[in-house]
Amino acid sequence: MLGLAGAAVAALYVAQLLTTVRAEPLTVAPFLSGLPPRQHAVSRFHVRWYAVSLLFLAFDVEMLFMYPWAVVVAQVGTPAVVEMFVFLGLLMAGVVYAWREGALRWA
Repeated sequence: MLGLAGAAVAALYVAQLLTTVRAEPLTVAPFLSGLPPRQHAVSRFHVRWYAVSLLFLAFDVEMLFMYPWAVVVAQVGTPAVVEMFVFLGLLMAGVVYAWREGALRWA
């Protein structure tokens, strides 16, 4: 008796034997538009895109913390408002630093 795991392995093996997979260039290509990519997927990007992505993540995390805060701010009261303004102040300091360093310049 094969058991359930043995039967599953046997079924997968039989299914692999019965299917005919042809490796055509169009079906195994890593793109769907029909045009070959101009550069490799792991090619390097300019360093400014990393700074922009970090800024995006900072604001994304800000929204992540503001949704639950908005739900409980009426229950907690003034301390919750003060904590949120401290948090937003720290994020604004990061934006000002990135602005001064030129991370937001596109040219």
